[in-house]
Amino acid sequence: MLFTYYGQSCFLVEISGKKILFDPFISQNPLAKHIDLQSVEADYILVSHGHGDHVGDLLELARRTGALVVGAYEITEWAGKQGLQHTHPMNFGGKKDFDFGTVKFVHAMHSSVLPDGTYGGNPGGFVVTSAEGNFYYSGDTSLMMDMQLIPRYAKLDFAILPVGDNFTMGVEDAVIAAEFIQCGKIIGVHFDTFPYIKIDHQEARQKFEAAGLSLTLPEIGKTINL
Repeated sequence: MLFTYYGQSCFLVEISGKKILFDPFISQNPLAKHIDLQSVEADYILVSHGHGDHVGDLLELARRTGALVVGAYEITEWAGKQGLQHTHPMNFGGKKDFDFGTVKFVHAMHSSVLPDGTYGGNPGGFVVTSAEGNFYYSGDTSLMMDMQLIPRYAKLDFAILPVGDNFTMGVEDAVIAAEFIQCGKIIGVHFDTFPYIKIDHQEARQKFEAAGLSLTLPEIGKTINL
């Protein structure tokens, strides 16, 4: 399973030859100026919620790639009104089998409104299970007790959690979240993009190590073999 980071909370996971892109926000990210948006491919685009730093490039990428857009019902309805008909709506507790594996839509505790002010439904996260491995992407969220349910859905090989604080969990709460979801291998996202969410990388890693956990803070544009 390959993981490619595009900055903020945008990343691509390749499973069984399929490219699953999450929360596309590249062209407007000042830290991702070296990424050529035209080079980004996707078979699926999974959207956790409607904020601009998660859907900034959704329409352009979905139109160019023909990717299936998966997310909350309200987000797929909005996408349809923008001309995207290749969508799959979900809501909390539901799961769906795709050709790369199974996606379960789970709660996040945040807010959600689309860039034009349209209601974006409630924010969420995804548990993905596949023949190549299982992972959890929390989306933007605070720490919440619901995370203790995640191990009931899947034994995780890794998880993607926000660590930037201010708008989401910070490092300390992400450590607790890792314990809740019973996953020792964490990839941090939603950090450094804006002044509000800049973090000390060394300190963040040390806090995870002190808890017996591993934190990877990926470099934008780099691919990790998981």
